[in-house]
Amino acid sequence: MTKNDLAERVAERVGLGIGQAREVLESVFETVSDELARGGEVSLAGFGKFSVSKRSARTGRNPATGETIQIAASNAAKFSAASALKQRLNG
Repeated sequence: MTKNDLAERVAERVGLGIGQAREVLESVFETVSDELARGGEVSLAGFGKFSVSKRSARTGRNPATGETIQIAASNAAKFSAASALKQRLNG
């Protein structure tokens, strides 16, 4: 499902125009992204939790040449599904 598909389904469910639904989705995505960029987390009851996972710097290997390389520390977005969502998926 793409972002446009999601906007269409949301529009149908709540009776909005597709343009309005896209604006709402964009706003939600930006808000979640902003909170994660500040190092926070977003918990949605019954759905799950978005958080930031910190990856330490480490040594890696270039698969093409076998050369050892340094991989810089980084942050990554992480999603943990709520038990209600897990139950729905495994129903």
